[in-house]
Amino acid sequence: MGKSIDLAAKPEKITDEQLKKVQQIISTSNQIKLDLGNIEARKHVLLHELDGINKIMSDINKELEEEYGKMDIDINTGAINYPEDEQADS
Repeated sequence: MGKSIDLAAKPEKITDEQLKKVQQIISTSNQIKLDLGNIEARKHVLLHELDGINKIMSDINKELEEEYGKMDIDINTGAINYPEDEQADS
């Protein structure tokens, strides 16, 4: 005998309910990707801002070190804490 032939018609498209589910999940996926892109763009901007702040802080530290020498500052009170070996020299 030869090959059997399937004469049953195959569906040409998915159901409207299935299509809606697929469209919703693709839409959600696209929105997440868009949100992630926005987050990455914002992250990039923030990293540049942070780099600028770090440069300013470095300049301030240099100015303070030129005026007061090696020391640490209590950022709550402004009190200067000199390293022990430099206290003996002053």
